[in-house]
Amino acid sequence: MYGLIGKFIAAEGQRDALVDILLEGMASMPGCFSYVVARDPQDASAIWITEVWDNAESHRASLELPSVQQAIARGRPLIAGMERIAETAPAGGHGLAKEPL
Repeated sequence: MYGLIGKFIAAEGQRDALVDILLEGMASMPGCFSYVVARDPQDASAIWITEVWDNAESHRASLELPSVQQAIARGRPLIAGMERIAETAPAGGHGLAKEPL
């Protein structure tokens, strides 16, 4: 498995709108086991995204999906900053789907 942990900083006052866009763009991503969007309780602009994929190639391919491309286009103006925190190799865990989303 392949995992990513990332952090987005939303433009001031735009975090909830960006969260909504990120959640809309995640439907039907082949190879995706988990895609979690979370608000940072300590930072009113920060959003954490935690992803688990069957492999890195599926993640890369997802970036070309029409739904993801539309989410990127809509969300880009609301993003003040981005960080790729870590790539991981998930071993499993509670709540981790056995079949891709």
